[in-house]
Amino acid sequence: MSPHVSAARRALFGVVLGALAIGLASDGAPLHWFAVSGPPVLAQAPATQDPPDPTPSPSDSPSPSPSPSPSASPSRAPSPSPSARRAGTATRPSTGTTTPPANLASRLHTLPAGTTQVIVAYASGYGVTTGTLETFQKVNGFWQPALGAMAMRLGTNGFSDSKAEGDLTTPTGMYRIGGTVYGIAANPGVRYAYHQLVADDWWDENVASSSYNSFVHGTDPGGGSEALWQTSPQYTYFAVIDYNIPVVAATPARGSGIFLHVSAGRATAGCLALAQSDLVAVLRWLNPAANPRIVMAPSSALGRY
Repeated sequence: MSPHVSAARRALFGVVLGALAIGLASDGAPLHWFAVSGPPVLAQAPATQDPPDPTPSPSDSPSPSPSPSPSASPSRAPSPSPSARRAGTATRPSTGTTTPPANLASRLHTLPAGTTQVIVAYASGYGVTTGTLETFQKVNGFWQPALGAMAMRLGTNGFSDSKAEGDLTTPTGMYRIGGTVYGIAANPGVRYAYHQLVADDWWDENVASSSYNSFVHGTDPGGGSEALWQTSPQYTYFAVIDYNIPVVAATPARGSGIFLHVSAGRATAGCLALAQSDLVAVLRWLNPAANPRIVMAPSSALGRY
């Protein structure tokens, strides 16, 4: 073969390689010049290997919507544990509210809806003259003890479901607390209206009087009415229990002057009596805004209320 022909072939071969290199350059790989047995030509150098693309192409995915592995999504929050998923309660914040144990007040079922204070005065039976008085306050919808249990005296003839004037019994039932607290001594710090007794303050117990079973100031109403300012220590302080208030006409009369007062250490004519320190604690605790009630009965009869 002629040397001139061989040179021509080498030149042609270089042109072909150059064209091929230009086409390969479109993929972004770096280009370098190489000598191929003659004039230098442009050829594609071996590309350095880039890190793999973290985003798989559709052709790389084995299925249309693969589930990523935990290492493929490190920023995703971990799945809740089984205990956190059960009933949705394991991760729910605590309210701090628990149901207190049942007590005498929580068992009452006839209290007005707006009442949030109640006194429960009870004894072991109908014919006894001593018993227990407890106070309860409704807190967050539940009845809770307030001041603790207190020893109590009641009528000489115990509790009665059908009290009559002068029978020396304490009436059973549920009653309001009167709107005014009274006492021979100065106001001990009650939240009710307070009246310090003076001469000629009476409780009318005359069944024939138009002011029967109410506080009056003036002349003696007669019929065994009580001179309140002279009755000590019982009326050092007292609250009125609204038994037979307003008066219900009856024959015999249903009774009058049922108070919560200081104990004289013996049975009463029908009132409830506490040691003076206990009574003052109860009177200070009572709040007219709580619409308080008092329930009075033998233990066996509290279920009525």
